[in-house]
Amino acid sequence: MHFPLLRSFLAVALATVSLAGAQAQEKVLNLYSARHYQTDEALYSNFTRQTGITVKRIEGKEDELLERIRNEGANSPADVLLTVDAARLAVAHEMGLLAPVRSKLLETRIPAHLRTDDWFAFSLRARVIVYAKGVVDPQTVQNYADLANPGLRGKLCSRSGSHPYNLSLLASIIAHQGEAKAEEWARGVVANFARAPKGGDTDQIRAVAAGECGVALANTYYLARLMRSDKAEDRRTSERIGVVWPDQNGSGTHVNVSGGGMLKTAPHREAAVKFLEYLASDEAQRYFADGNNEWPVVPGVKVGNPALEKLGAFKADRLPVGSLATYRAKAQLIFDRVGHR
Repeated sequence: MHFPLLRSFLAVALATVSLAGAQAQEKVLNLYSARHYQTDEALYSNFTRQTGITVKRIEGKEDELLERIRNEGANSPADVLLTVDAARLAVAHEMGLLAPVRSKLLETRIPAHLRTDDWFAFSLRARVIVYAKGVVDPQTVQNYADLANPGLRGKLCSRSGSHPYNLSLLASIIAHQGEAKAEEWARGVVANFARAPKGGDTDQIRAVAAGECGVALANTYYLARLMRSDKAEDRRTSERIGVVWPDQNGSGTHVNVSGGGMLKTAPHREAAVKFLEYLASDEAQRYFADGNNEWPVVPGVKVGNPALEKLGAFKADRLPVGSLATYRAKAQLIFDRVGHR
């Protein structure tokens, strides 16, 4: 080989090695997030301030992000996926997108039933029963099972049965009571509909407050959002309804999660683990609660959210989050059979 050619070859090789080293040391985290909450900006800026790692974020709907990561394959720039609902996180696992994370900090701070080998819950949202004050006696709706009682015929509002919030609730009922009991409950719920399912959780709360129906299910952070709203009408809506924590004498109120994990192809693995560990810190946990009205997953974290304080303490179902994913497909089949669409 001629010496000039050799020198050129060596220069290119050294440049390639230097570039690879620079990329490995690059203080960047590429985050794909299905959390569309403006309040999360403080989470990312605080992480950057503490670590010097810049968070580059791509937001999208859950299914779109999962498909994007799969299509990008080994060339995906994504380091961490954040999303809501345990079943959606399980889909990422089933697609083989997530990598196991070994972290003593995460294992110590996050309870075992709120994590798996490759994804972790970082905040909780509880699915409660809301009722119209003066219309429905709260003593008649103390459990999820009560929503199927004939006494509520024509009084129940609901969002679509295909929505992950309802699928996860039914999945928990399957896990606790079996498919037959779960289908019996779902048929009773459909029989009690005041109208065809439509809208989101906030729409169900407003419908109860307006007298369109007497009772509905809603995730707590929607309630807290109305309670803390700058709009007087939102606050009046929250005052017209009552809240029941279901199944307090049984398995506890169903909770779902917001969580995330590191991608198998993550180019910045050290930064990814640091970010996941940061989300389990007291600071981040308080921000989930105070900024977006979600409950911390880390026990003992002190929060200062007046709406959560007003809603009060409750017994949460400790069903492992992986079980919600296990029975999600069966839950959808049951809802399809009983006509909850």
